[in-house]
Amino acid sequence: QVQLVESGGGLVQPGGSLRLSCVVSGSIDSIGDMAWYCQAPGKQRELVARVTAGGTTYYTDSVKGRFTVSRDNAEKTIYLQMNYLKPEDTAVYYCNGDIRTWGAAMTRVYWGQGTQVTVSS
Repeated sequence: QVQLVESGGGLVQPGGSLRLSCVVSGSIDSIGDMAWYCQAPGKQRELVARVTAGGTTYYTDSVKGRFTVSRDNAEKTIYLQMNYLKPEDTAVYYCNGDIRTWGAAMTRVYWGQGTQVTVSS
């Protein structure tokens, strides 16, 4: 079975920083794209940032210049460094990964359980 476990969320003042981590475990053959999504109360889950297996990154416009996504393939971990946080960044942050397990013919997307980020003074 595959598990993605996020950590690093919390309460931070506007202008502050947080670093989220997401560790993948289980019977993993390969991991393709990994990404961070966020879901604020009453809103749909939306993409924040994505990083390919080769390290190419993509950011939604609202976080460009403030957030940095990275991954450590050896540790099967994805990170999201969040700087200059704003109250509108408040949401539950989820990681996901396009993962193939041993013996599987195809990849599938797995999700973590989410970590709460609250930006407030």
